[in-house]
Amino acid sequence: MHTDLWNHALALYAKPGVEDACLALQQRGGDVCLLLCATWLQARRVAPSAERITALREVAEPWQRHVVTPLRSLRQQWRTAAHDDAPLAALREQVKGLELQAERTLLERLQETSRQWPAGSHEATDDWLVRLAPGLGRDHDALQQLRVAAVGLQDAEDGV
Repeated sequence: MHTDLWNHALALYAKPGVEDACLALQQRGGDVCLLLCATWLQARRVAPSAERITALREVAEPWQRHVVTPLRSLRQQWRTAAHDDAPLAALREQVKGLELQAERTLLERLQETSRQWPAGSHEATDDWLVRLAPGLGRDHDALQQLRVAAVGLQDAEDGV
């Protein structure tokens, strides 16, 4: 199992269909970093609770609102213009790199928030995704696709 959230997120995101599922959930108001964190917490068998959900959201929401979303918005605004403007395309790539670094920083903050939560719980740990998914995404196929990919990744790491 990936011991840190960043490497778990990279491995899961590389699985077929995960990027599309994450983007579909993001379009419905989901925070991809929170969803990837949910799969990591499930893999570590950390028991969810209302307090833990609140703690993760309190870390993620301001960072998304003030750092990640403005960078993403700027990158997306420049998409069309950057096709015909090489210097703008280079700047857009730099913004994309900053956006990725901002997401990595958020994942590190989420990991730190959960550092003291005991792993290996015998309680049900399979509802992290439902608890951290946006309301509009809870019944979406993309959430199930993400869940299946996360279980597949965990099975592969466990040698199942």
